[in-house]
Amino acid sequence: MSRPIRFARSSSGFTLLELLVVILIIGLLTGIIGPRLMGQIGRSEVTTARAQIAALDKAVEAYRLDMGQYPSKEQGLRALVSPSTTPDRWRGPYLKGAVPLDPWGSPYQYRMPGGGGRDFDIVSLGRDKASGGSGDDADITN
Repeated sequence: MSRPIRFARSSSGFTLLELLVVILIIGLLTGIIGPRLMGQIGRSEVTTARAQIAALDKAVEAYRLDMGQYPSKEQGLRALVSPSTTPDRWRGPYLKGAVPLDPWGSPYQYRMPGGGGRDFDIVSLGRDKASGGSGDDADITN
């Protein structure tokens, strides 16, 4: 007579306690790392806005060199991508593609004359999309 084959039970798998410990650790890591990561995202948006404003500022200065004056308030930043009233002097487009939106999806504000004795200002209203604010909601200007 042959003996029946018996398989030994292996204890592979996780217990409920082990799963709860892993979930607790993941929750703690999320609570610690999440706010820091969101802060980095906010800083990167501000950095992007500053870089875009600097590029727009240079494009406006190039426009002034060709046209002899800054774009009017009515023309705004559109003057950098399409000819104005005197197309014979216009050497644009001064930007590749269209005028970009700020990192929060709003158009940049062109103000002529600018504040503080400047000829013009290029402003992003920030995350709150309203004038003023502080922190991540602060306006960003050239």
